[in-house]
Amino acid sequence: MAAEHPPVIVHPPSPSGGRRITVRGQIVGLAHGRGDVAEFLRAAGLDPDSVSLNDPTLVEWRGGDIDHWPRPTA
Repeated sequence: MAAEHPPVIVHPPSPSGGRRITVRGQIVGLAHGRGDVAEFLRAAGLDPDSVSLNDPTLVEWRGGDIDHWPRPTA
């Protein structure tokens, strides 16, 4: 039996510097910082004030943690 992923996945940074966000398997947008992640959660019907972005049972950070927001490549 495969382990389930958390409902929110923050994918590795793209060359543009943004990170794709999926909620329950649906792509909800491209975030460029923590505030964007919170806004995408709100738009997906989750209360970002009750979801800890550091809780690994709720959010899986791939390719860097919550503080990894590289600048776009030229």
